[in-house]
Amino acid sequence: MPKTISLFSGAMGLDLGLEEAGIGVAACVEMDGPSCRTIRANRSDVPVVEGDIRRVEPQRILDLAGLERGEAFLVSGGPPCQAFSTAGRRGSFGDPRGSLFADFVRFVGYMRPEYFLMENVRGLLSAAIEHRPLAERGDGHAPLKPEERLGSALEVILGEFDKLGYTVGYRLLNAVDYGVPQNRQRIIFIGSREGREVAFPKPTHSRGGIGGLPPWRTLGDALSGLADESPEYPKYSEERAGIFEMVPAGGNWRSLPEPLQKEALGGAYTSSGGRVGFYRRLSFDKASPTIITSVSQKASGMCHPEETRPLSVEECRRIQEFPDGYEVCGSMAQKYTQIGNAVPVGLARAVGEAILRDARGESRKGDIRGEVAGRPRQLELDFFGAS
Repeated sequence: MPKTISLFSGAMGLDLGLEEAGIGVAACVEMDGPSCRTIRANRSDVPVVEGDIRRVEPQRILDLAGLERGEAFLVSGGPPCQAFSTAGRRGSFGDPRGSLFADFVRFVGYMRPEYFLMENVRGLLSAAIEHRPLAERGDGHAPLKPEERLGSALEVILGEFDKLGYTVGYRLLNAVDYGVPQNRQRIIFIGSREGREVAFPKPTHSRGGIGGLPPWRTLGDALSGLADESPEYPKYSEERAGIFEMVPAGGNWRSLPEPLQKEALGGAYTSSGGRVGFYRRLSFDKASPTIITSVSQKASGMCHPEETRPLSVEECRRIQEFPDGYEVCGSMAQKYTQIGNAVPVGLARAVGEAILRDARGESRKGDIRGEVAGRPRQLELDFFGAS
């Protein structure tokens, strides 16, 4: 079985999907203690290096995996993505978390795998190396520096992989299109050492069964048969619970009586945007919204369709498609964080299968091409210092 070196492993959502596709895990690198306990509890045979990846030498991981340089089939992982989130204030590469991309590049450059797989949030597509708020852009403001252009971060990342000699395709995929009962968009990068662009998998499901595909799977599908006799979840305050009691399945704050809407939203009542997550009660008949690391945040409600409580740890685990019986270690908050940060297993499986098809020299009718990396044309910034 071909093997992957797993970086930023977390609770192993990406790794479990790759395993289902037929790619084993040779070794993991993870900084978070509870996540490392999760890995050891479920994959006791997989070597785990617990620590800051910036202080980990790639050769140590190859030794643990029993591999030489150039022998790894795949290096995979998702460097922490908060710096590129479209929610809140972006930090981009000025945020220390953004610099962890440099270590993913460093491992790929040293290990020389046949392929690499990197995932991240969609915000990376438009992130800048140096953040400048939108209110400070445009007429009446100083011209943008190259580092402040939207998309400059992506340009640098692609340029660094190009320097390593990898052909890289990237595409924004939605997990719900691959049989995952959850709307969750992630940008996926696949790099090939052999100069080929790897075709991305075509969707297996569609909204309403368009195109003759099976319809998107729903929250009801995900939770069917779940035995969760003592659900683990944070309790709403009495006031919040009272408001949620007035919201029907599939509704949100707009379902409340108009006089109560302003009281429920507070200062957010006059803000722009749909604010769909405020006092949101889910529906068994629709796919779940993106599972996040905290299910009780005011602006991103994840209330159970029938009970007035947030989705439980076990329900979130099901939606992310972790196997039944998979042990997630730590406190309740740490469990939610690990599950919310994971790549849905079904999405990872689909991408892993696409990589294996390429390795076998096969192609599947309908597979889709991503955008292919080339050398940065306008931005020549050696941010990573990769060699």
